[in-house]
Amino acid sequence: MQPKNPIIGLCQQASFLTSAARVEQCPVDEGYEVAFAGRSNAGKSSALNTLTRASLARTSKTPGRTQLLNFFNLDEERRLVDLPGYGYAKVPIPLKLHWQRHLEAYLGSRNSLMGLVLMMDIRHPLTPFDCLMLDWAAANQMPMHILLTKADKLTFGAGKAALLKTQKDIQQKWGDTASIQLFSSTKRIGIDEAQLVLASWLQLLEPSDDADDEDDEDFSDEADDTLDD
Repeated sequence: MQPKNPIIGLCQQASFLTSAARVEQCPVDEGYEVAFAGRSNAGKSSALNTLTRASLARTSKTPGRTQLLNFFNLDEERRLVDLPGYGYAKVPIPLKLHWQRHLEAYLGSRNSLMGLVLMMDIRHPLTPFDCLMLDWAAANQMPMHILLTKADKLTFGAGKAALLKTQKDIQQKWGDTASIQLFSSTKRIGIDEAQLVLASWLQLLEPSDDADDEDDEDFSDEADDTLDD
């Protein structure tokens, strides 16, 4: 039986820390952070709540309600960050520009940011906003993991095809910038896989015994070659 992912226990004690409208209002830049980004209608808040098994992010029938950088404590040195939602038509242009300016400032200056989880609606992947985020991640060598949300809206075959096509498109333009998976908050698809990514970025996973075994085997092989020489 696989050991319990340590991220689950931390998420159960997660608590709201603060909201920031500007980078200067963010918590002290130390420890480890993972940020969640996505268009307003990509199911970002639902995905964050499902992954943490908590009602951290506010969900609403009106997309675009996340207008601040919202920080949540997992422990004294680990945080999750819910970034402003983008792209909703009813949000005024000046507000969109304000969000964009401060999101760029956060992404470009945050030393504790270990990785970015980008939510894309599986039916409408690689929007202009998604491509901008991929451009930024590639240019800054920032680890990115993509959740193709609302996977339950497609059949299994159609979902798999959409995953492979999006994966191919990303590989062709951005190389190995991002890993990608299917995800559904409603049907709880892909939760374990995504939680493993979070645990890795937040420095919660110990090196596997398998890796140690492989190293031991390599060392033994090298030793045998040396003896043969």
